[in-house]
Order: sequence, then C-alpha cells, then structure tokens
Amino acid sequence: MRSVVVLGATGSIGLQTLDAAERLGLEVEGVAARRSGEELAGLADRFPRAKVAAADPDPSGIALYEDLFGDRCGWGMEALVEMAARPGCIVVNGIVGAAGLEASIAALEAGNRLALANKESLVVGGPLVMEAAGHGELIPIDSEHSALFQCLRGEQASEVERLLLTASGGPFRGRGTDALAGAGVEEALSHPTWRMGPRITIDSATLVNKGLEVIEAHFLFGLPFDRVDVVIHPQSIVHSMVEFVDGSIKAHLGPADMRIPIRYALTYPDRAEADVPRFDLTRTDLTFEPVDREAFPALDLAYAAGRGGGTLPAAFNAADEAAVEAFLAGRIGFLDIPGVIAEVLESHDRTEVTSTEAVFRADREARAAAGEAVARRMRGRKMTPS
Repeated sequence: MRSVVVLGATGSIGLQTLDAAERLGLEVEGVAARRSGEELAGLADRFPRAKVAAADPDPSGIALYEDLFGDRCGWGMEALVEMAARPGCIVVNGIVGAAGLEASIAALEAGNRLALANKESLVVGGPLVMEAAGHGELIPIDSEHSALFQCLRGEQASEVERLLLTASGGPFRGRGTDALAGAGVEEALSHPTWRMGPRITIDSATLVNKGLEVIEAHFLFGLPFDRVDVVIHPQSIVHSMVEFVDGSIKAHLGPADMRIPIRYALTYPDRAEADVPRFDLTRTDLTFEPVDREAFPALDLAYAAGRGGGTLPAAFNAADEAAVEAFLAGRIGFLDIPGVIAEVLESHDRTEVTSTEAVFRADREARAAAGEAVARRMRGRKMTPS
C-alpha cells in the first residue's frame, strides 16, 4: 500500500486521517501544518520517519525544531508543495482556504492520489486543478462529495440528471430574515451536527459552505450549475443523492462521521472495516426541506459566482473569509456577511483562471474590497442613532 502525506495535519481532518493511516497500516511520509508548535512537534515524535513542514513557522521556534528533528524539517509554503509532490503518495489536503491550491496541483502533477478535503482548491482554481487531475487521481473527502462520488461509481455520466447536495440547515434553520438580524457569534458557532473550525461553522450557518460545495461539485463531476441542487436535510444522514434520467434516485446514507469518507479516500477502490457507530433505520426519521433563499442569499451568490466563472469564485471565497473574520471579531452583523460578498462580486474585475498568480491576485483584490465594505458598514453603524 502507498504511503500518506497529510497537509493540515493538526486539524480535525488531519488528525482523523493520521489515526486511520495507523489503523490501516499505511506509512506516514509527511505531516504539515500552517504553524510550527507543540501539536506539530508531537506529530513529528509520533511519526519519526515523516518529513515535517510548517507553512508559516514561528521564527523563534525554528532552531528548536531543527535541533529536535534535523533535516526532516521544511519551512514555508514551498515545503508543503514539495511534500505534496513526493511521488507514489496519497496526499490528503486538509489545509484551510485558498492556500491549499498549489499543493493540490503539485500532488496531481506528480501523479499522486489527491484525497481532497480543501474544497477551496476547486472553488478558486477549478480549471487548474482539473487540468492537473489528468496526471493523477482526485478523490473527494468532503462528506457530500464523497457521497456523490460513491453514488456515481459504475454509472454512465450520460444517465445522470442532477446532483442533490444535502445541507443540515445549520443553527438557524427555519428562521426568517428578521430573526437573523440579531444573530450572535456564539449562536452561529453552535452547529447542530458537525464539530468544525470557526470559519466553516459560520459558513454552514450562512449556507456559504453549501455554495462552495456546489462550485466544487460542478468541477468534480462536470455538470452545469442548473443540474446541481441543494436540499435541507436536518438529520445529516443522507449525505447526498444522484437523480438519473429514468427518475430513480441513488442516495448515500451513513453516520455523520468523517472517518468514513477519509478511509474511503485512502483505500479506494476497496472498503476497509471501520469502528464507527451504526444506526437503526427503523428509529430514524428522514426529512427534506427547500432552502429559504431569501433568508440565506449567500447560496444564490455562490451560484452566480460559479456561473460567471473565471476569478469570480475566488472573489466569492476571499470576500467570505474576510466577512466571516469581521463577524467573528464583532465588527459586522450576521446578515452583513452575504452583503459584503455581494458588494465584492459586483465590483470584481473578472479575469480567466490561467495561472495560480491570477487566482491569488483576485484573492488579494477581493479581500481588499471586502475590507472596504466592512469599514463602510462599521461607519454606518456608528452614524446610526442607538
């Protein structure tokens, strides 16, 4: 079996991947994280044969790392890209944000299997990633896209009518726009199903995350946006569905446990036995609802960015990251998040995605525009009498 490189090794996906690799008897050849610190050092001790890299290391700790781990260490994003390009590996990309793009491309161009948990790679650089995928193998880890990948296995692309991505609805399911106006940070971080990082949890609350997944599905499976739909499924048991031209629907069901898609990406085309909770269908209710697109306008903004193509999805992603950061810091309200995104998309100077430089330029410009939109809202709030 092939060895494993884990990027974003100290995050939830990374740690679960490392546990799975140990259980499956896979050698861990590299571990990388954004920061150098005790967590990454602990992984270096745990996997003594693995290379170790940090994209943004603490300068004061580099000497200590090198004393402890010698030439196993690498620094900067270049080190992560080099690690992803090690031949003959399964590269699990769990890096957060657009920063994961270059590593995704490097892994595929090296002929590796890319087990992708970094949806932003496809959102911001879809054409580049799919071109590189011709050299390697791309297996999604996101639970929804893993579900679609499994439902489509053995099926003819010409027989697919549409893809149905399921969404839990987040903590604000069923609330209208008026009720969301005063939504606070703590409430928005209380996801009913999944335990995730702050940004993705807020994205789930706004349905931005589902919009990113729509763009990701478009690139992964080659279907136009009008054949990729979203449905609210509060139980998070049906992870996604495929409707075929004969009217039949194939669904992927399972516990809300990321160990399942992670192990599938590592062992594909085989399945390995996993110690995950089973559920009794006779005690389970499955319900589905349409998306309230008025209360959650970010989903339609994602569709608009995806249909517009070029650098618009990168601008959407960057504007969201900046808006979420401002919301978490208390500078803007919950409903300002889609408002900031809409302003950035309206002003964005779209170009084609011909290089990673074009993507990162669009990312920088969109973040700057989002910062200005946030500042305008803050000034407006101060000018409004209390």
